[in-house]
Amino acid sequence: MSDTRTTPHAPAAARAAAPVQRSAPNPASGLSTLGLITVLTGAALPMLDFFIVNVALPTIDHDLNAGPAMLEMVVGGYGVAYAVLLVLGGRLGDMVGRKRLFLWGTAAFGVTSVACGLAPDAWSLVVARIAQGAASALMLPQVLATIQATTSGARRTKALSLYSCTAGVAASVGQVLGGVLVSVDVLGTGWRSIFLVNAPVAVVALVLAVRTIPETRSERPTGVDVRGTVLLSVALVSLLVPLTEGRATGWPVWSWALLAVFPVSAVAFAVVERREEAAGRTPLIPPSLLRIHSVRSGLTLIVPFSVGWGGYMFVVAVALQEGLRLGPMAAGLALLPLCLTFLAGSLAGPRLAARYGRGVVTAGSLLQGAGLVGLAATFYWGWDGLGAVGPAPALAVQGLGQGLLFPVAIRAVLSEVPVGQAGVGGGVLTTTQQAFMALGVATLGSLFLSLSGSMGMRDAVVVTLGVQLVAVALTVLLSLRLPRKLA
Repeated sequence: MSDTRTTPHAPAAARAAAPVQRSAPNPASGLSTLGLITVLTGAALPMLDFFIVNVALPTIDHDLNAGPAMLEMVVGGYGVAYAVLLVLGGRLGDMVGRKRLFLWGTAAFGVTSVACGLAPDAWSLVVARIAQGAASALMLPQVLATIQATTSGARRTKALSLYSCTAGVAASVGQVLGGVLVSVDVLGTGWRSIFLVNAPVAVVALVLAVRTIPETRSERPTGVDVRGTVLLSVALVSLLVPLTEGRATGWPVWSWALLAVFPVSAVAFAVVERREEAAGRTPLIPPSLLRIHSVRSGLTLIVPFSVGWGGYMFVVAVALQEGLRLGPMAAGLALLPLCLTFLAGSLAGPRLAARYGRGVVTAGSLLQGAGLVGLAATFYWGWDGLGAVGPAPALAVQGLGQGLLFPVAIRAVLSEVPVGQAGVGGGVLTTTQQAFMALGVATLGSLFLSLSGSMGMRDAVVVTLGVQLVAVALTVLLSLRLPRKLA
């Protein structure tokens, strides 16, 4: 039987505002435990690869003679392609089948990972990274959409909690794993192993996906919103590319020209989407979806969190290696306390949210801020001779706060999304997260690298962490706008 329900917690106004879309019938068995593990593996790979490259940048620079501008393109090219195509990936999954798109995306991710690992020069690596980001955008939206369409009740709550935990832990583990792989120098591959290791994982995920993931799609699929897709792509590219490359290339005329395009394309996108929905068509991002309180308030909170998180992971990776002169393995392992406490917070957060509601997100934001203050103090007063263990207490506090905050915020966003819009909802969430993480790398990363030349590495990282505290303060305030009770 077709499922046209929203969740029990969706307000009546939101249900009325949302376009009526139904999902294809769910298989009677739903999503098995092994199927859930398979799609969560697909969720981990793109997030892992966004961060795994950070600790390998100095080695890549040495081997390929890349230079600062090319290195920022290695990071930013992946992030821009990923962010630009995520919503489209979600829509295509609704149309042609989420399992099918997951399989295509996973296969493409494996192939492009090998292309990254075999890149003979810096430009080849940049092109392969852009293709890898596009493959990730096909794969990731299908994970959330499949969970939404094949689970319900307590099982869906648990699956979404595990998804949130997987995404957050993968981001933290990425830099640890990257440092270990570069240092171990698997079969003499050096930094290339951080990409080549994806291939066997992708093959295993493909084999399991064929057997364990049920096919779902929207029962009444709509065509691609071409105008909306083009305008959203122009808006994201015109913002992210100049902010990523502008500093390293000396802010040429083209970077300012692109930045001038951004507000025009963003406004045009909003106008076109409203007109599409008013005319009874299905836009790329339905404005009615953003009128749902939990979606709107949750996405608003994820914006400053993602900006701070993306920039933070880049800045700390550079500071540990270039500033404290730690090797790749030591720099990666220095972040292990953050990974462990993030995992603990992610597992505890949903249970605490069931009892304390949005207060868990507020508490997580405050803990994250306390960890940042502690880390800034550790760097400022203990910089000389500070090893990999020195930052551990502050990182542990910060990781716990992020673990409490991030999974619960994701659950809040998705709690009232109609099942028929699962692909679009997942695409909007991941696009917001990814676009603003890339923006964080571009803005906080550029600020840090600019200051380090004049102020020195220690003072630059302290000032940058201070700027990030502004983003944390925003998350504290915005957490108070979330629904009091979280499903």
